[in-house]
Amino acid sequence: MITIPPYLKKGDTIGIVCPAGFMPAERAQTCIDVLQQWGYRVRVGKTLGNQHHYFSGTDEERLADLQQMLDDDSVQAVLCGRGGYGVSRIIDRIDFTRFRAKPKWVIGFSDITLLHTHIHTQLGIATLHAPMAGAFNDDAWQGPYVQSLRHALEGGRANYACEAYPLNKTGIAAGELVGGNLSLLVHATGTTSALDTSGKILFMEDIGEYLYNVDRMLLQLKRSGALRNLAGLVVGGFTEMKDTVIPFGDTIENIIHSHLAEYDYPVCYHFPVSHGGDNYALKSGGHYRLQVADGGVRLVEE
Repeated sequence: MITIPPYLKKGDTIGIVCPAGFMPAERAQTCIDVLQQWGYRVRVGKTLGNQHHYFSGTDEERLADLQQMLDDDSVQAVLCGRGGYGVSRIIDRIDFTRFRAKPKWVIGFSDITLLHTHIHTQLGIATLHAPMAGAFNDDAWQGPYVQSLRHALEGGRANYACEAYPLNKTGIAAGELVGGNLSLLVHATGTTSALDTSGKILFMEDIGEYLYNVDRMLLQLKRSGALRNLAGLVVGGFTEMKDTVIPFGDTIENIIHSHLAEYDYPVCYHFPVSHGGDNYALKSGGHYRLQVADGGVRLVEE
């Protein structure tokens, strides 16, 4: 049974941390301003604007900042400033004792996928795969994707739609929704953070990968059994894909489709969850209904 953290109300506090890559403090200012306009208090962690080479601080600094926000009872949600890389360097040292006793929303995507999968697998607590602090910039906070984060935090139920795609497999699925960045899902394989995907709706997206590497990662998931017993699959955006000098010879959609040929669960492509800006908030561990029809796709939180 998945535990759903308390939804937020005006006056609650959202902490902003950077547990992975470096993020300049000024890139989060619009986010801070908008969260305050929404009626929340904001607490900025020590890692925002801090830098240690690629990272937003040493492993110890990033661990301490995230740990403090998870433990602080006056913070009702933890919003990650950005992803990048670095969560896996600290994940096994996080003490979730107080977080388990008093869950709160952990928000982010990309490298934060590992936090989602770990919390789901080890604690059975729902998290939010959703836009991070940088996504509020350039008036994007007024658009549907950042607004979907607000809607989710306030307890609103998701009801999303996207257009049909020729490679979609029609059908209806219901179950817990889990997933995130494909690279991180594969990275978790064989660890205590790996997802049990059986009977669940899996979603995946990625950015900047070589086509052959996506093929290899899908094979890893397939060989591990992670694609075998799904209730359904939601394929999000695969943006800024790269090819080798000698072309791999296929599109990203066909590569994914080829690995799913033996399965009969519903599959949709080009769902708006991605690094490309079209990134709806999804409750990892929430219960959803996926309907893939000839006329389009709906993903509804139940």
